[in-house]
Amino acid sequence: MPTIQQIIQQLEILAPPSYQESYDNAGLITGRPEWELTGALVSLDATEDIVAEAIRENCNLIIAHHPIVFKGLKKLNGNNYVERTIISAIQHQIAIYAIHTNLDNVAGGVNFKIAQKLKLEKVKILAPKKQVLQKLVTFVPLEHTTTVLNALYEAGAGNIGNYSHCSFRSKGSGTFLPNEQANPHTGQPNKPEEVQEERIEVILPAYLSHKVIAALQQSHPYEEVAYYLTALENAYQNVGAGIIGQLAEPMDDLDFLHYLKAEMQVSCVRHTARLHKPVQRIALCGGAGIFLLPDALRQKADVFITADVKYHEFFDAEGKLILADIGHYESEVFTKELIATYLSEKFRNIALILSKTVTNPINYL
Repeated sequence: MPTIQQIIQQLEILAPPSYQESYDNAGLITGRPEWELTGALVSLDATEDIVAEAIRENCNLIIAHHPIVFKGLKKLNGNNYVERTIISAIQHQIAIYAIHTNLDNVAGGVNFKIAQKLKLEKVKILAPKKQVLQKLVTFVPLEHTTTVLNALYEAGAGNIGNYSHCSFRSKGSGTFLPNEQANPHTGQPNKPEEVQEERIEVILPAYLSHKVIAALQQSHPYEEVAYYLTALENAYQNVGAGIIGQLAEPMDDLDFLHYLKAEMQVSCVRHTARLHKPVQRIALCGGAGIFLLPDALRQKADVFITADVKYHEFFDAEGKLILADIGHYESEVFTKELIATYLSEKFRNIALILSKTVTNPINYL
């Protein structure tokens, strides 16, 4: 059986922790990464009932979307559900791992799962993040260009949207003078050298910089590798909040609201007034996503689907789109399927269980 750390490593390929929001607390909250896995229970929340279910199912790992600990705990006396959940998990040696806004923010994450449920096409990030990309520039002898580039690609550089192996290359002359302590790949100590080189430029996610630089240094023939690593302001189209896509065909707006209710399996939809015209361009954000309403309006969405919308925030739609609130739990409960499907493709021999416990704290009469 794999260790919990091996499970975590795969989850963090799907949703790198560096993409979580500053307020978040994704990651391993209880337990030890070196424990051998007995089974994994996948849930939306981590609560006392979820821990009890994990015990019954002989699972020593809970993979939850929402972290049970958001704020610092100063005491563990069991005075509230957070403290009691943590105490129970520790007593029964159950690890709790949260994969929250980092899974919200990646292509193929929570919002893409909702888009899949609604059969949206041409899906893209609604509000791409900035300051998460870097550019690497280095200089390589002509005969080693392919070797170095392949190493950089393998480490995760050179991906732009739906394209991989992206680079810019230009030829030029590199000069250097090795001293007596040097062991140059080309030339001799104390003799000036000029080499035909290629300048290589690639873009990479900032969180992969250590891995990419290590790959550069291992594949490059020079004793001393010259390179520049620069932060970029570019928006990264693969990372960010919300998504926008479109229905295969326009739908009557009332028909769409009924379709939304059925496909997302919700008991009610709170929404602004109908526009009495067909809708096709759909924006959405699982959980509390009203902060993205200006982005949905700017990108001419016909409908914006989210949760936790306050009374006065409905007015902000200004009659320009239908703002639909389907509930926080309801919008994200299918995250369990997303996580389980992903892990089942990576590990064929683990007990992977979708929680049957309903953790929604809201009831409808």
